[in-house]
Amino acid sequence: MSSVSHIPVSSDFTSQCRQVVGENGLVTDEADCWAYGFDNSRRHALPDMVAFPQTHEQVRDLVKLCFTHNVPVTARGRGTGTTGAATPINGGLVLSFERMDQIIKMDPDNRVIVVQPGVTNKAIQDKAGEHGFFWPPDPTSSEYCTVGGNLAYNSAGPRAVKYGTPRENTLALKAVIGTGEEIKTGTYTTKGVVGYDLTRLLIGSEGTLAIITEATLKLTPLPESKKTIQAVYQDINSATKAVASIMAQPLIPCALEFIDNKAIEMIRNYSQADLPQNAGALLMIEIDGQQDFMPQAIQQIKQSASNDGLVSFIAAETEEEIKALWDTRKALSPALRNIAPKKINEDVVVPVSHIPALISGLEKLSDKYNITIVNFGHAGNGNIHVNLLMDPDDPVQMKNAEACLDEVFELVLNLNGSLSGEHGVGLEKRDYIDREIDPVTLGLMKKIKLQFDPNGILNPGKIFI
Repeated sequence: MSSVSHIPVSSDFTSQCRQVVGENGLVTDEADCWAYGFDNSRRHALPDMVAFPQTHEQVRDLVKLCFTHNVPVTARGRGTGTTGAATPINGGLVLSFERMDQIIKMDPDNRVIVVQPGVTNKAIQDKAGEHGFFWPPDPTSSEYCTVGGNLAYNSAGPRAVKYGTPRENTLALKAVIGTGEEIKTGTYTTKGVVGYDLTRLLIGSEGTLAIITEATLKLTPLPESKKTIQAVYQDINSATKAVASIMAQPLIPCALEFIDNKAIEMIRNYSQADLPQNAGALLMIEIDGQQDFMPQAIQQIKQSASNDGLVSFIAAETEEEIKALWDTRKALSPALRNIAPKKINEDVVVPVSHIPALISGLEKLSDKYNITIVNFGHAGNGNIHVNLLMDPDDPVQMKNAEACLDEVFELVLNLNGSLSGEHGVGLEKRDYIDREIDPVTLGLMKKIKLQFDPNGILNPGKIFI
């Protein structure tokens, strides 16, 4: 695999790119390119130019030029990712998909929607909702993030506990590989086993194998009814035991969120949320299904959620009550940003039965390294967001944080978990990937990368060292 370094692009290359997308489809001025050099990881690297393709053919032709001239190319949605995967560390060309934002086809009879990668998650939900459907992936940034980014990271959100991730809800893709050649993966039908499953391979590959230009998504009918529940516990251990109990019974919630005691204090200090003073942890639980079944479903969840540590169990009855309960959860991220704008945010995942051991281990690491650790996340599938609050300008805290993070990852792997549930690898976890993946498997992945991208121009430096 060729190594792509930051070599300034030629005027000939620039001119050819401009011919593909037109005068208004390419910017090269440093001031115009600056905003396209970072994502939500706060890492930044200035690209040489930014192109705004509007069609699959334009993407194909741009990648062909990059292949010929050996220019790095980084695909970009709205930059909501947190691992630096959209940061063009080798310069080159950034492909911004903000103008490829069309819903190509809505096919309610077959529960399918076909979209360009720049369509926002919210736009998909709105269009599908008009016909009585939804697309299950719902990341926290769903109002703003694009489907291309959702697919690149396999970003899921709370509903994944019942409905799965983008991998389970995408039927087919159209894409361009690193040579500029076009490929189509998957089928328009929900069943199909001809050849290898390249659709699932591309989803989660962070733009290192191919650039997705079109996605055929599988829709799910909207439920007749939905109920939101807040269960408050006197301690973390009681809450995490309740998670395992809830997930062991037949009624699968469509969301099961966990918030620890430190997060609760932040919510209390930075919002108007009304929480019991003795709240040591809480669960946000959402269930959906037929209206007539909801009372029985609530009681079934309450029975599973009940243990000696349960302080309160509230099932919202009105839209206002539902909003009040979810405002508690939504107040957390702004609170964290106010307190520690440069926190380390990891999205580890462990088997649900191991969540108590994970949280207990994290509390011990917090004491050992004198670092506040705030935990919350999608407990229904063991995906916990671990936030290390520290000051990056304090060398002592940074040293402790690095050592603490190292032990966090060891703890997760010892619990048979994974280093990332939905944020991906990018740059932030690149140095740790060989702890989870054995050398032979990692070698196969690099060979696959070589087949898709022989010159190593697609998002170079991400995932692999």
